[in-house]
Amino acid sequence: MTDTEKRTASGHFYGLGVGPGPAGLLPVAALEALQNADHIYAPRSRVSAASVALEALRDLDFDHSRVREIEFNMDGDDARIGHHYAGLAREIAALGRQGQRVAYLTIGDAMTYSTLGYLVAALRREAPELPQTVLPGVTSYAAAAARAGFSLGEGKERVLILPCPDDVSTLAADIRANDVVVLMKVGRRLSAVLEVLRELGISEHCALAHRLGLGGEVVLPSLSSVPDAEQLGYLSVLLIRKTKPRRFS
Repeated sequence: MTDTEKRTASGHFYGLGVGPGPAGLLPVAALEALQNADHIYAPRSRVSAASVALEALRDLDFDHSRVREIEFNMDGDDARIGHHYAGLAREIAALGRQGQRVAYLTIGDAMTYSTLGYLVAALRREAPELPQTVLPGVTSYAAAAARAGFSLGEGKERVLILPCPDDVSTLAADIRANDVVVLMKVGRRLSAVLEVLRELGISEHCALAHRLGLGGEVVLPSLSSVPDAEQLGYLSVLLIRKTKPRRFS
């Protein structure tokens, strides 16, 4: 059997970024891969009742009977995370060797702070012969900026994208060193972050988006009034601007 025949017989793996929530933001190429997949893996956090990635696909036309939810726990234990994705890679590789097409869903963009990166690396080790296609998706911060009317960058402004630091006291230095800061994975640290923004006097030209396109969505184009930090930390993104945006007449 030739190398080409071997690759054809080994099936295909698709990593799909499904966007932040609204089904209409799924790229056309990702929808086609979804509709043609023999198996669809949807990650679900152990603390969630349902897969957020599947919520983002509600009302779309594809075979839901092919979906399998995969429970995961991103608890910071590198050994446990590595074991989880190594096992998942072995399972997907076995399906690929049977000529099956396997899709793995991830919210937002496929490779921006995404668990998909762990799986892609594990699959390359487990089955380097398995063809892989990773399709990008709309990031949460791009969708948030569009909804809030927030310019992510004007002219030659510096834009920093980072997960919220555990020690939010370091955040002020990041904001001072850049024009715009996109803050992801805020979680329980939202109250402390809001306090930093108030101390810097920039709350009014910052924005927050929570559960975009999902139930309980909140979009705040300004943080001049204090949002409910206890309710809005999870699945939220903060758009922080050091100075007011320029306005042209």
